[in-house]
Amino acid sequence: MLIAIIITGIGCLIAGLAGGRFLLKNTLKKYEKEAREKAKLILKEAELNAENFKKDRILEAKEKYLKLKAEFEEESNKKKNFILQAENKVKSREGQINKQVELLNRKEAEMDSLRENLNAQIEIINKRKEDVEKMRLTQVSNLEKIAHLSAEEARNQLMQAIEDEARAKSSGMVKDILDEARMSATRQARKVVIDTIQRTATEHAIENCVSIFNIESDDIKGKIIGREGRNIRALEAATGVEIIVDDTPEAVVISGFDPVRREIARLSLHRLVTDGRIHPARIEEVVAKVSKSIEEEIMDLGERTSIDLGINGLHPELIKLVGRMRYRSSYGQNLLQHSKEVAKLCATMAAELGLNVKLAKRAGLLHDIGKVVPDEPELPHALLGMELAKKYKEHPEVCNAIGAHHDEIEMTSVISPIVQVCDAISGSRPGARREIIDSYIKRLKDLESLALSFDGVTKCYAIQAGRELRVIVDSDNVSDDVAGKLSFDISQKIEKEMQYPGQIKVTVIREMRVVNYAK
Repeated sequence: MLIAIIITGIGCLIAGLAGGRFLLKNTLKKYEKEAREKAKLILKEAELNAENFKKDRILEAKEKYLKLKAEFEEESNKKKNFILQAENKVKSREGQINKQVELLNRKEAEMDSLRENLNAQIEIINKRKEDVEKMRLTQVSNLEKIAHLSAEEARNQLMQAIEDEARAKSSGMVKDILDEARMSATRQARKVVIDTIQRTATEHAIENCVSIFNIESDDIKGKIIGREGRNIRALEAATGVEIIVDDTPEAVVISGFDPVRREIARLSLHRLVTDGRIHPARIEEVVAKVSKSIEEEIMDLGERTSIDLGINGLHPELIKLVGRMRYRSSYGQNLLQHSKEVAKLCATMAAELGLNVKLAKRAGLLHDIGKVVPDEPELPHALLGMELAKKYKEHPEVCNAIGAHHDEIEMTSVISPIVQVCDAISGSRPGARREIIDSYIKRLKDLESLALSFDGVTKCYAIQAGRELRVIVDSDNVSDDVAGKLSFDISQKIEKEMQYPGQIKVTVIREMRVVNYAK
């Protein structure tokens, strides 16, 4: 019985192994078939993707080819057009040259004909000369026989008589020639000056002491004034001008004798009004930025002026001083316009006289450079300008012309009197200058310089046409009591040392300002 069970178990085991092997084999075949089908699908998909990628690349290549072809054809057409234009120009030029060659050939033929005629006339003249010489010899022989003198003796007597007569006439002719030369020289000089003036047309700009700042509405005036007038006081203290806000519709008046200060105030007002933020701190910030931009504009103006006049190689400091001329007036005449006019006049006159035009123009532009030196020393502006020109390696003739245009030094160059004459021409034209304005500005500058000579004074501005002197002092070094005494001392010194109409109000401003930073 046990054996039968074992045998039966072994048989079942064998049958189970056979059945499992059969099932495993069928499952493996099924998986293999599915894998092969998936592989075929993947291959088909890969082939399809490859075909699409290939088509895309071919399409892109064709598009790029067409684009390159179009660009090439366009470039080829341009080059063809250029070549055709060049060929047309060459053909046109060739036709002109052929015409000129034909004309030259005709002229050459005419010259040959004239040369032949001239040779024939020369032969005739030579024959006539021989005949005349024979006749002269015959006549000389006859005269010797009649006068009982040889030809040499007769010639000597004749030459002596002619010499005596020539000497008698020459003395009178010399006097006439000298008188005529003086008269013609005067006429020629007048002609040169008149031609120079007529060929140089320059407008005259009379400077004033007031600028107008236009605003869109009168509501902005309140912002400019600020609460209790703090904005307008801050603006006047920062710029040194007087801001007049009155009933004038849509306008604010900026008053001050210094054009640079007025321009800084005008541009600062423009920026503040455009921005809309108007308060003392913002005012000081804007004025500082505008002052810096004005300095850059001055440099740019000097460079543009030198370029316009064709003057090269100026030292940067001289270029800067030339730019500052725009904001300086001489007897009411704008100094930059005056200097440019003198430069053009000098160039024209030098060309008329056959002198160095570039040096004359350079000397004309720089002749008043001493008037715009910031520190304004005691030297006359002509000598100061000459020293500046020497310092920055200008030509000796230019230096002499600058220093001698008001006869402070002796003229050693021909250009010097030209600069002097052109300076007089520019300044003496009707309406060119107003001496009252220049003397007025000098008085205001003297007024400011007098106040700045006191200790503790940091800034000083003359406003209201010189009727008020606004003095800003250092609050750390000047107390309230000292400020009151300083105002009295300045007013007393003004009374003793200056001449002025009416009265001058001296206002000393001491502002305590404490600044800390939160970090």
